[in-house]
Amino acid sequence: MIVNKAYKYELDPNNTQRILFAKHTGVARFAYNWGLEKRKILYQDEKKSTNAIEQHRLLNSLKLSEFPWMYEVSKCAPQEALRDLDRAFRNFFRGIKEGKDFGFPSFKKKGVKESFRLTGTIKIEGDGVQLPRIGIVKLKESPAVKGKILSVTIKKEADRWYVSFTVKEEIPDSNPVEGDPIGVDVGIQSFATFSDGTKVLSPKPLEKNLKRLRRASRQHSRKVKGSKNRKKSALKLSRSHRKIRNIRKDFLHKVSTRLAKTKSVIVLEDLSIKEMLGNNRLSRKISDAGWSEFRSMLAYKTKWYGSQLVIAPRYFASSKICSVCDSRVQELPLHIRQWECSCCKATNDRDVNAAKNLLKLSTGSSPGINACGDTSTGAGQKSARHVSLKQEVMSGIFVHKL
Repeated sequence: MIVNKAYKYELDPNNTQRILFAKHTGVARFAYNWGLEKRKILYQDEKKSTNAIEQHRLLNSLKLSEFPWMYEVSKCAPQEALRDLDRAFRNFFRGIKEGKDFGFPSFKKKGVKESFRLTGTIKIEGDGVQLPRIGIVKLKESPAVKGKILSVTIKKEADRWYVSFTVKEEIPDSNPVEGDPIGVDVGIQSFATFSDGTKVLSPKPLEKNLKRLRRASRQHSRKVKGSKNRKKSALKLSRSHRKIRNIRKDFLHKVSTRLAKTKSVIVLEDLSIKEMLGNNRLSRKISDAGWSEFRSMLAYKTKWYGSQLVIAPRYFASSKICSVCDSRVQELPLHIRQWECSCCKATNDRDVNAAKNLLKLSTGSSPGINACGDTSTGAGQKSARHVSLKQEVMSGIFVHKL
């Protein structure tokens, strides 16, 4: 089986290479914004559209006369930026057809998500990587990249530079996992509750560092714009966000890998997270949990390791259906964590009960789809989204039994 994977490592560039990185990110940002402005003007004047190839030809014709400074960097940086812009427009128009809001492409700002992508001759040289127009850049760890390198993305996070290798790799077809199927109910108090009664506790990185983050943000807002102190406070704030992001991603990788390697079928609920973020009291906690990224990781890891991911219908009332007798309660407010079934008198934990009902969807034995008025396709729906991220090892998951 041939798959696309990504390997991410931290770079150790010298001062000259850092300057070249900054120039590449600046050219990529300029090309993206230039292409976006040209597309807007073209549509307003002639009601026409264009594509990345035509815009790249136009940009090349203007380089010598108007943008000679672009010759200092690799031609791949502006070319890949225009391809990203083209992809953003395709997603925007596809969202209109499907009734989804992907958002209209917006201009990029300096200092926000600084990155660029390179293609062509890219080689691993010992503990370094050879990049076009930049040379050999050292890595802070020995790379273990397998397969054919398609491209690399150089990205700046706070004061550190990272490289992400996109490779095409052939992996052996995995044998089906022999573990038991499992239902997974995600939540806020416990990140995930399994149908066997196990609860996985979330590290809650944002909540635990929120006080420190707010203090750093207030200090940054008081600094004079353009001063060195403001730059120092911005760096401090970026480091805090990077730490929070890394803790969350490390946790999600460990939980998703454990499930994909040990469970034959994983049943996950389909949540409308965008609508849930409209709740002002819970939006920060929902964002801190990272449910969307968790589902994306399960989508591609189940394909790698031979397990199966089943997505439950969006409006399947897993919490309101008794997992013992299949009767349903009409109202179940969020603050009620345990409830007693009026039919069989069984005491149900809200999260465990929901996970057990999700597990029934793996065998088609749940009566809850018609009971809650759902008209979707049913329980056999699989997730088709495939995202390439770095594979992590499994260790240190915090769980407890009920």
